[in-house]
Amino acid sequence: MDIKLQLEGAESNLEMGSLDDRSMHELEDESLFTPEAESEKIQRVHGLQNGSVSGDFPSSGNKILQNSVCRSIKTVVFSNKLNLLMPFGPLAIMVHNLTGHKGWVFFLSLLGITPLAERLGYATEQLTFFTGATVGGLLNATFGNATELIISIYALKSGMIRVVQLSLLGSILSNMLLVLGCAFFCGGLICCKKEQVFNKASAVVNSGLLLMAVMGLVFPAVLHYTHTEVHFGKSELALSRFSSCIMLVAYGAYLFFQLRGQTELYVPLSEDENQTGNDADHGGNHDDNEAPEISKWESLIWLAIMTAWISILSQYVVDAIEGASASWNIPISFISVILLPIVGNAAEHASAIMFAMKDKLDISLGVAIGSSTQISMFGIPFCVVIGWIMGRPMDLNFQLFETATLFITVIVVAFFLQEGTSNYFKGLMLILCYLIVAASFFVHEDPTSDDNQVKT
Repeated sequence: MDIKLQLEGAESNLEMGSLDDRSMHELEDESLFTPEAESEKIQRVHGLQNGSVSGDFPSSGNKILQNSVCRSIKTVVFSNKLNLLMPFGPLAIMVHNLTGHKGWVFFLSLLGITPLAERLGYATEQLTFFTGATVGGLLNATFGNATELIISIYALKSGMIRVVQLSLLGSILSNMLLVLGCAFFCGGLICCKKEQVFNKASAVVNSGLLLMAVMGLVFPAVLHYTHTEVHFGKSELALSRFSSCIMLVAYGAYLFFQLRGQTELYVPLSEDENQTGNDADHGGNHDDNEAPEISKWESLIWLAIMTAWISILSQYVVDAIEGASASWNIPISFISVILLPIVGNAAEHASAIMFAMKDKLDISLGVAIGSSTQISMFGIPFCVVIGWIMGRPMDLNFQLFETATLFITVIVVAFFLQEGTSNYFKGLMLILCYLIVAASFFVHEDPTSDDNQVKT
């Protein structure tokens, strides 16, 4: 009996010992389950999924990077049929180096710049998904005018002051008449059963800024043609530089007023209608729920790439302008005012028509009139200041014919915008006005093109 009792006691001690060991292990496991350990475990899992753990999966990170680059190239380069013109850029460089035929170099360079300008607008549009509506509109106008500004700076560096003046003037005329006219016309045809409306407050402010720019161009021209300068040959240039600084200050105040001031005045009417219409389910507004196709950093990288490539081709465009004018027997004024802006405004042209067909006329108006305002109040004064720094006598005397053309254009567009409505007939009238302007510059010979050029 004693032996039996001793055996039962030993078994009970073993069971208690195993239970104690098990409880100790459970306590250790529970002590290991802390928030710090759990967060470390989650970070390790995410690191393994993203391939970010150094030394474990280096090939996985490279594969993800390669896939991202390939997807971005496919989205930006191979998603638009207009990009089929991109090879004409390198072809223009080859023709310049092999033959030196200015006419073909100019033509091929223009074809090569056209898809780049459009893709520049696309990258800017993708970047606006990560900014506000007002900042996005400013970015659209800025990078939409990047092509003209780059060409102008290279022409200014080469001493071709008259080409700078005419190309900037042509950009304003193209945006106000051709781009806005096509937007009104296409939007009116698509939305023919109703009248398209836009916010008059923004249109009135932009019209006022355009009239101020016309005033800045009129006084140097009047001073020149009336021969009333205090210091002949100097007062006109001094007045231009002073007026340019004032115009830059006015444009800066306009940006502050638009971004920080009374922003409610610039809310598009379509946004108010969408907000009031969200209560009723009509199948959803797919355009308002669009997502960006590329990331913010991809947009910035593509903006840098497109701007650099446009800068390279702009040198060949500027160098070949005079040769193309001689070989094609076309006035330089027509090339500068009509051909160059049409290529440079490809991004604005496409986006303005697209938004007008989607019944987003406020955005179309911001692209077309906003670009004209930026060129007139920022681009032209900026080139005057840059010429001042370079030692080039760039002034605001655009000559009588060009200044009168701009003044009449601003008055006509202001009358079309005063009602706050648009239709296809208004668009057709603006397009026909642009054809009259183009024909006028085709038969216009600039008598001061040789006098205003500076030898480098």
